Amino acid sequence: MKKERIIENGYDQEDLLLARYIKALAHPARIAIMKLLARRDTCICNDIVQELPLAQSTVSQHLKELKDAGLIQGNITPPRVKYCINQENWQIARKLIEKFLQ
Repeated sequence: MKKERIIENGYDQEDLLLARYIKALAHPARIAIMKLLARRDTCICNDIVQELPLAQSTVSQHLKELKDAGLIQGNITPPRVKYCINQENWQIARKLIEKFLQ
């Protein structure tokens, strides 16, 4: 049985999702953050600030973009938020990117 394609605003839903993921990754700082999170189970914002040549506010903004795209998630453990890769969405992103590049 063929999978039904969902169209939204004239665009295929898979294409919209791929664009969302690629847009979130379209900055070298966000790629560096994803690489750092891939090497560790979790990180707090300050851990990332220590690794990258960016201010805390800039790192926070990049984390927000990645979180809004669904590529990472934050678990609140007061007084901090621990960030990690959202494995389910990361696998979807990888499959969509691979499909696009074929």
